[in-house]
Amino acid sequence: MNTRNISPSGPGRAVVITGGASGIGQAIADAFRDNGDRVAVLDRAEGNGAIRVDVADEASVKAAFAEARERIGPIDILVNSAGLLTESPLENMSLDMWNETIAVDLTGVFLCCREVVAEMRARKWGRIINIASQLAIKGGVGLSHYSAAKAGVVGLSKALALELALDNVLVNCIAPGPIETPLVEGISEDWKAAKRAELPLGRFGMPAEVAPVALLLASDPGGNLFLGQTLGPNSGDVMP
Repeated sequence: MNTRNISPSGPGRAVVITGGASGIGQAIADAFRDNGDRVAVLDRAEGNGAIRVDVADEASVKAAFAEARERIGPIDILVNSAGLLTESPLENMSLDMWNETIAVDLTGVFLCCREVVAEMRARKWGRIINIASQLAIKGGVGLSHYSAAKAGVVGLSKALALELALDNVLVNCIAPGPIETPLVEGISEDWKAAKRAELPLGRFGMPAEVAPVALLLASDPGGNLFLGQTLGPNSGDVMP
């Protein structure tokens, strides 16, 4: 196993990113690599060095994190970016669709957070960054399951932030607006056109415009006062 020979507050930190093979997760993984950190990507897609994981399955998560530690050593930073996005009015939504979204988008975050808490607390340093959505705050037509799951991520992150603060393990959220990623490909063009028209910037964001927020939250001293926060790179869709 690799062992850390640097301060966790500097370059060379061990970073695990779920859903890191595409979209926002991939952009965040690239940003941490460019920063000089050691990155392990966990994703349901195989290939390109990613560790295969089903974040909704407890055994799969445990095995994937064990492999990540073998590759990069004790984990300093966790970014939960794995997600699922489908669309349906609630009255037509199947229980299977609801359960699948909650399992991936919320339970998956819980399982992955639980995998790193003990080691971060023991070392008195860690950063957990959970990717939520602006829909956790404002909701979305045809996206009640997704909005509920992401609202759960925000609530989970706040509670976990309180549990871990005195151990210098900081937990925060990023709640992007619509971003041009493979995740939104399954959403109807009518929905996307209407959404663009709502945005003050008039456009969806790009993954590379979200990634620097993760670097900020993981930085020392730049990220040291962020605790239980939800930062919103969302094209002006939500102005808290």
